[in-house]
Amino acid sequence: MMVEIQSITFEHHRESLGIGETNPRISWSFTGNAQNWIQSAYELEISHGSHGSIQPEKYRVESSQSVLVPWPSKTLNARDTVRVRVRAFGTDGSTPTDWSDWNSLEVGLLAREDWQAHVIAAPRTLTPSKSLRPALFRKEFRLEKPIRSARLYVTSYGIYEAHMNGKRVGDHVLAPGWTAYKYRLNYQTHDITDLLKQGDNAIAAEVGEGWYCGRLGFNRGWRCLYGDRLSLLAQIEVTYQDNEIMRIGTDNSWKTSVGPIISSEIYDGEAYDASLEIDGWSSPVFEDHQWSGVEELDFPKAQLIAPEGPPVRKTEVVKAQQVIKTPSGKYVVDFGQNLVGWLRVHVSGPKGHTISFTHTEVLENGEAATRPLRDCKAKDSLTLSGKPITWSPKFTFHGFRYVQVDNWPTAEPKLSDLEAIVIHTDMQETGSFTCSDPMVNKLHENIRWGMRGNFVSIPTDCPQRDERLGWTGDIQIFCPTANFLYSTTGMLSSWLKDLAVEQIHDLNGVVSVIVPNILPKGYTMPQAAWSDAAIMTPWDLYTSSGDISILRTQHESMKIWLEKGVARQENGLWDPNGHQLGDWLDPAAPPSEPGNGKTDPHLVANAYLVHITHLMSLISNVLSLSSDATHYASEAERLKKLFQDEYITPNGRLAPDSMTALALAITFNLFASPTHLTSATTRLSTLVRTSKFRIATGFVGTPLILPSLTKVGKVQLAYKMLLQTRCPSWLYPITMGATTMWERWDSMLPNGSINPGEMTSFNHYALGSVGAWLHSTVGGISPLEPGWKKVLFAPRPGGTVRTAQARFLSPYGVVGWEEGKKKFWMRARVPPNTTAEVRVPGREEVVRVESGEYEFRSEFVEEGWPPKAIYAPFAQYEDMDD
Repeated sequence: MMVEIQSITFEHHRESLGIGETNPRISWSFTGNAQNWIQSAYELEISHGSHGSIQPEKYRVESSQSVLVPWPSKTLNARDTVRVRVRAFGTDGSTPTDWSDWNSLEVGLLAREDWQAHVIAAPRTLTPSKSLRPALFRKEFRLEKPIRSARLYVTSYGIYEAHMNGKRVGDHVLAPGWTAYKYRLNYQTHDITDLLKQGDNAIAAEVGEGWYCGRLGFNRGWRCLYGDRLSLLAQIEVTYQDNEIMRIGTDNSWKTSVGPIISSEIYDGEAYDASLEIDGWSSPVFEDHQWSGVEELDFPKAQLIAPEGPPVRKTEVVKAQQVIKTPSGKYVVDFGQNLVGWLRVHVSGPKGHTISFTHTEVLENGEAATRPLRDCKAKDSLTLSGKPITWSPKFTFHGFRYVQVDNWPTAEPKLSDLEAIVIHTDMQETGSFTCSDPMVNKLHENIRWGMRGNFVSIPTDCPQRDERLGWTGDIQIFCPTANFLYSTTGMLSSWLKDLAVEQIHDLNGVVSVIVPNILPKGYTMPQAAWSDAAIMTPWDLYTSSGDISILRTQHESMKIWLEKGVARQENGLWDPNGHQLGDWLDPAAPPSEPGNGKTDPHLVANAYLVHITHLMSLISNVLSLSSDATHYASEAERLKKLFQDEYITPNGRLAPDSMTALALAITFNLFASPTHLTSATTRLSTLVRTSKFRIATGFVGTPLILPSLTKVGKVQLAYKMLLQTRCPSWLYPITMGATTMWERWDSMLPNGSINPGEMTSFNHYALGSVGAWLHSTVGGISPLEPGWKKVLFAPRPGGTVRTAQARFLSPYGVVGWEEGKKKFWMRARVPPNTTAEVRVPGREEVVRVESGEYEFRSEFVEEGWPPKAIYAPFAQYEDMDD
């Protein structure tokens, strides 16, 4: 089969309208199963201008690089449009691939001078709960000539929905998303050419308080953290057929009012009165004489930035599965899946009739369980106008499987009356995994659903209660799993810039446990594992994407955290008097004290400190900072010796020797000698067996326990832990009907009651960090070098699972396994322009291959492993005694 170029992308953009880079790096991926195909050169054609009227520039480069190659043409300016295509040559240099399809990019607005619009604010209209009632903005304008093209550049203080001539602009929701608004504010670019006409036009927008003005945080939270005015910044640029440009921007000539949304809060939900709908308010024929004037505000001090990652969108519709009448006589609609988003309701009824919808994740005693929501109502209401309506909220979102419907016009809703709309950041799906065990497949499915529900503009901890915040520890441990499942680089690299700017300018080098940080200063203290996301998350993104610029961009933040932010005692270890979260939600911790687990929190902190110092030496090497690399390598060894003196006995016993402590020490290479490692292996094996293969780790230990067992050759113990169904275990929630990952191993107790602890979410991705082990060990595929240019195939059979498959859409193309037959038989697929190492169970040699499809067989049987229980990732086995 010939090699073909599958797609061209720029930087890490899924879409490339309104990007912020002026020298965008170019990537292309391949399809095809050609044997031993490595790119030796490539040719680019670059056509400037939207219609390609200028002769394309041509560039030939002798290189095997096909990911993030340097921009060869002139530096782009704001609004520039370019088309690019590529073809590649193999090592023989003779026959190139066909030219790829053209892909276009357009640069957005880059500087303050590109904006002629002003920020406009509506009067403050308070609801009874002291939230700000959403505001409407509008302006009419006239276009005198035929239109060639038109763009809308728009952002808000709050979250907005834009309209043009009565039609919705774009498909983004919760725009502009949540960033560190004090320093960085996203704007969006929309192509509105087809929404405009010669003659009279109208632009309009509705703005809700969102994260900007709304209540955020636990313990009743805080309001108006960034500002207390709902505001809009919008600029239309119309290019006529004769190339004249007309600009219409927000200014004091706009009008504002309020509409049918009475209130809309992220935590408490949205109240909508259909009788207050204003027909035609976003159309040019509307009379707005009685609307109020707006107030012009100062231009944002924050940097206006083009988004680096995709927007939040509606991604799926989930149908209602059943209507339940509860013991108290309430009607509850079950959607069969814990998800994040909102309802779409189809209903009619008398004017003034109000229906309410309360969203919960689980039922308890047959009723909608609202206690886990804490101080969060998660309740929408719809007041009818007497006409049929299809309605959804706009400026809130909920985490739910069940919706209690009160006061439905006919008492009991029908299944067709309600749908659930799933929303999340619209990342490209990259990884898949399946195996022969249905419960493991369900676990993996739950991990994916948990990620979808918590990647809503930022990586959040949970989507349902009075929190939904960017906890740094959660994403730090989950990032390797996330990077396999979806293309996260654009979204997370932007989030890391928020982390850095707040750390450096607001927090004296400390990395907050929440980004964007909404906590008062008294809450902000350095925390190992959480604040360490400043170093570990960029490294994980680099490992997945191969993009060295992420390390370069975050390097200042990394150094400041390590050298200034960490609260140290005199010898350089963590200050023992400081508070540490430690192995948060260890299953041994009391429900009311989630941080009071078995493992000394300062052992956790110091293990992480050694590890991140070692990572800094690796990062310094990648960045060619040789003196820094030497310094951090030496410092890591010094800190390791201090760790050993503090926590490891002369005979190699770890004190304390919990599962988490041993997993940390094994994974982070903290033992002084092979003898000590052997002692730790024996002790960890004993703990696993005496626990009857139930998990005994919290947030910190969970991502490491199975990898640490695998590292020391105890793969079968790892599988027995994975496949355990008794609480606490990964599969226990599945026996209880879970469709997402839980915050606690026992968020629901075996008797069906909810854990009495205050922190009891049923959609929390942290414990889903086991996904990285499923992908790399059960699935057996991982990057051998950053960016997947070289792939490692190393499945480790175990347990009673008999077949498995995994695939990953790498920057170079699809990598993965196909099922085979008869004993250990696996088929590996290596994309063009990559190489791989294959380590087949039962065979000593490492096989090195280039692109193509390959089959491998083995008579693999592990000692003590019954032949009839043989497992093969990406393979099928016959019984060995056949």
